[in-house]
Amino acid sequence: MDAVHSPASLQLPAATGGWRDRLATQIDRWSTSPVLHRWAMGSALTRWLVRRRSARLFACMAGFVHTQVLLACVRLRLLETVSQSPRTLDELAALTGLQAASLQRLLDSAVAMGLMDRRSQGRYGLGGLGAPVAAHAGIREMVEHNATLYEDLRDPLALLRDPNQAQMHTYWPYTPHQQREGASADSFGRYSALMSTSQRFVIDELLAAYPFVDHQRVLDIGGGMGGWVGALAQRHPHLHCTLFDLPPVAQLAREQLDRQGLGARITTHGGSFITDPLPRGADLVTLVRVAHDHDDATVLQLLRTIHDSLPLAGALVLAEPMANAEGQSPIDPYFHFYLMAMGSGRLRTPQALSDLMAQAGFTHIELAPNPMPLHAQVLVGRKSRAQAALPTASGATAP
Repeated sequence: MDAVHSPASLQLPAATGGWRDRLATQIDRWSTSPVLHRWAMGSALTRWLVRRRSARLFACMAGFVHTQVLLACVRLRLLETVSQSPRTLDELAALTGLQAASLQRLLDSAVAMGLMDRRSQGRYGLGGLGAPVAAHAGIREMVEHNATLYEDLRDPLALLRDPNQAQMHTYWPYTPHQQREGASADSFGRYSALMSTSQRFVIDELLAAYPFVDHQRVLDIGGGMGGWVGALAQRHPHLHCTLFDLPPVAQLAREQLDRQGLGARITTHGGSFITDPLPRGADLVTLVRVAHDHDDATVLQLLRTIHDSLPLAGALVLAEPMANAEGQSPIDPYFHFYLMAMGSGRLRTPQALSDLMAQAGFTHIELAPNPMPLHAQVLVGRKSRAQAALPTASGATAP
């Protein structure tokens, strides 16, 4: 029923399976029929549906252009400039050094995307979608960072056939290859700084999603430069926090937290959660944007280590982007390919993560409500008190 259709119906295989599969196959036949397409276009009752699906398909085709328009606006600082004061085409051409005719195409594209809008006297102002980009450095840094991903996606089949050739591998110092070769201190600093600025949105959602007041000591694993534990300690002064990350990153975090005056309440501990024991004593462990960077075996090993380190009734809070279980999400493709280009991990549904947590021994696993699940969803699991009564290998009960 889309504007782009074949001249003849597609030859689809015979329907198999249950009634749902048979119905889906019949719908496929209808939706690829040129006869039905012409009828739907001519009917006032169905024309809107054909137009909407055609527009969505064209948006898929034009998506790469949209990312490049956004990247150009960020690199030229156009959104920040017009947020201060609306400007004319000639004024913006003088500021950017671009010819007015070329810049006009970029500005009109930005208006069409909602990044900018037209104001009186031929001026351009900030649009609704441009406002968060102009306001948050973390968004602009991620847009710039994604330019490397765009290069890796220039030939998507090449990336799918050999993900190891992606340039993004060299940016992320946590990959097994980078660990074997020895990532530079600069690479740790560059990536940690990017993650720190982009983490602000997740921090706000996480603080609103869970009652941290119920805990005393928090261990944050893979904490980067301490953005999360720093915000947590400031919001809940009674907490003592420990940050655990690779030694170069833990050192960067130590320096950052000392500058913020939080050094007395936040301990930093360098190590690898794959090979080193975790610091003990926390009644809550947080795992923020860590699990999706690793394969299932590594995540399961980490979850079991966390479970063993917690006291009875201790809790794990896991926050990261999660796949839509229904499969209909414009966000999921980005993370699927981003993580593949990074060289490790995958996007999981809340159910898949819950299953891994359950295998590790956690109970009472639930998806905590949060105001903006776009950036991250939050899973909470607990180490049940009932496990204390489970028989040990010798037949006695655990203490």
